[in-house]
Amino acid sequence: MTGAREYPERPVVGVGGVVISNGRALLVRRGNAPSKGEWSIPGGLLEPGETLVEGVRRELLEETGVPVNAHDVIDVFEKITLDAEGKTLYHFVVLDYYCESAGGEARAGSDVTEVAWVAEADVDSHSLTAAAKQVIHKAFQIARTRT
Repeated sequence: MTGAREYPERPVVGVGGVVISNGRALLVRRGNAPSKGEWSIPGGLLEPGETLVEGVRRELLEETGVPVNAHDVIDVFEKITLDAEGKTLYHFVVLDYYCESAGGEARAGSDVTEVAWVAEADVDSHSLTAAAKQVIHKAFQIARTRT
């Protein structure tokens, strides 16, 4: 095993948070593998002893500078990437949460190169995975029920 993420002995738990504010979702552009250069939902790996909600709050603050209140789980999915020999290079189980901003100005931090606020109408035209688009659309639905 070369690291906690690559060639894991077991699946790795990740958390993400979809922040909806003023009709827009907060996205990040990844600065490191496995999704380097791609847009995604802010988040990362859960640390030992950390609750899921604590992990969401920490990761979003580190990556975007935005403190959040994490609420409902939007979705759970797994991402498995195999190497050229068919071995499991990455295996993540990710829980994405609906979040509300608790203030602060979005800025790129930790392993993020860029942040963007994206309107719901622009989500599908943005360079995101199909799973991320689905989760973001669900977050907009949740946001409409909370207003």
